[in-house]
Amino acid sequence: MTTVNHLLDLLVLEKIKDNTFQGLSRGVGSPIVFGGQVLAQALNAASRTITNHRVLHSMHAYFLEAGNLDIPISYSVSLVRDGGSFSVRRVTAHQNDTTIFILSASFHKHEDGYNHQVAMKMDIKQPEVLLSWTDMLGQYGDFLPSSLKSFLAVDRPVEFKPTAFVNPMEKKDLPPFYDVWFKVKGDTTGLDLVTKQQVLTYISDYNILASTLNPHASKAHWGNTQTASLDHSMWYFREFDFNDWMLFSMESPNMSNARGFARGHIFTRTGVLVASVTQEGLMRPKK
Repeated sequence: MTTVNHLLDLLVLEKIKDNTFQGLSRGVGSPIVFGGQVLAQALNAASRTITNHRVLHSMHAYFLEAGNLDIPISYSVSLVRDGGSFSVRRVTAHQNDTTIFILSASFHKHEDGYNHQVAMKMDIKQPEVLLSWTDMLGQYGDFLPSSLKSFLAVDRPVEFKPTAFVNPMEKKDLPPFYDVWFKVKGDTTGLDLVTKQQVLTYISDYNILASTLNPHASKAHWGNTQTASLDHSMWYFREFDFNDWMLFSMESPNMSNARGFARGHIFTRTGVLVASVTQEGLMRPKK
């Protein structure tokens, strides 16, 4: 996948019957299905059952089994509630007879109310002076571990620019923070909010667990740590568009019991808070 159009082809599911949809998978450098893909496809299924113009405001999901890239994923939607202000949907994802994923999503009618948000970091480097993953591969590919080099070489519909380059060879513990600019490739003109939220959710599963490894970088890295997303929650606050770089600012408050917890905020270039994300992942040292 190289543009947003390729991503949308992946995220928009085929309707099989009432409240049941099916999707295919594309790899992102891992032998299993990318969690962001399943999250976004599940939201596509849930949103297809919303007929009262309510807008997604939160979702909570659990990854139960690793997805097989070669088997279609079936998404079954339960219409849990349509109240006076909120609609709730539950999505269960299956491959063959195995449940691999569950998600609950809540949709809210438009209402006016009070407004505030946290501020974006102001001393952060701008994307124009930073290297993208593609740039890093071109400049440092010969010196990177083979697994990282292979990961960076995968074509993606999103460009990422970390605000700091972490040299995996330094073996130095770092603060539990990670900030990365991202921009969708291709023409995003005319995308509605429903579609943009699904694309943003796909992107939100990238990078977030990096903040959990930073405090242990002197001894831990992706090559000697077994990792897997366990759960993922997201809250959607404001309208936005993808015509400029956006910042995903992440931190890890805790790592314990072979699990790392991370949270993050997604801002527009001008500092508008669009969404917040939390995730816990398996971070098991390999023996």
